[in-house]
Amino acid sequence: MTIIKKREKAVKLVIKIGRYIFDGSFDTEKISAYVKLFRTLKRDFHKIVVVTGGGEYSRNYIRAARKLGGSEFICDVLGIGVSHLNALLFIAGLREDAYPEPPSTLEELRKAFEGGKIVVMGGLQPGQSTNAVAALAAEAIGANLLINATNIDGVYSADPKLDSKAQKLKVITTDKLLKMVLDGTLLAGRYELFDPIAIKIVGRSKIPARIIDGRKPDNIIRVIKGEDIGTLIQPS
Repeated sequence: MTIIKKREKAVKLVIKIGRYIFDGSFDTEKISAYVKLFRTLKRDFHKIVVVTGGGEYSRNYIRAARKLGGSEFICDVLGIGVSHLNALLFIAGLREDAYPEPPSTLEELRKAFEGGKIVVMGGLQPGQSTNAVAALAAEAIGANLLINATNIDGVYSADPKLDSKAQKLKVITTDKLLKMVLDGTLLAGRYELFDPIAIKIVGRSKIPARIIDGRKPDNIIRVIKGEDIGTLIQPS
């Protein structure tokens, strides 16, 4: 298993961007900070795939569709569509540094990745979260590390919003994390982490993942430099 320490050579990264950026405010300053970061990584010869979630607009569309009696399939399709729009926002900012459109399949992703551009993508198919897409993307390109940049600073022993005694874990195995998610220790929708499918993909691919506080984009640079921040998820 490869874990990024201090190194000089370029690495292959998949970076999942959480919903905190896509909160419905269209805060271009937040997006611009990440655009600058991704350009810096590309300049340093790192190869990057960025996976964007659907954010609040996705949830609004899904709530409306359910009220109208829409199927869960339609709800998933709406969420995927919004995630692609979010990907296009990043592509707009990255301009010539980005592959010009979000890949819609893993095969397209691999071809796009070979071109050396920053590849930005959203969801792929109904029934699959963008966290799972990020894990599959990491597997498809043989990434050195998967980074989940979200609105929390790591994995806790319980939901820190509900349990004041919850402790942040420096390292956790995929087996342990999966058990915590499945037994309800971490509540879906209230504590954003990898879902069971994403965890299983990380486990089988043997690609380490790290959950970090993405509200500070520089945390990604710190991880690449080998700093021990957030929580490292080790494949079991």
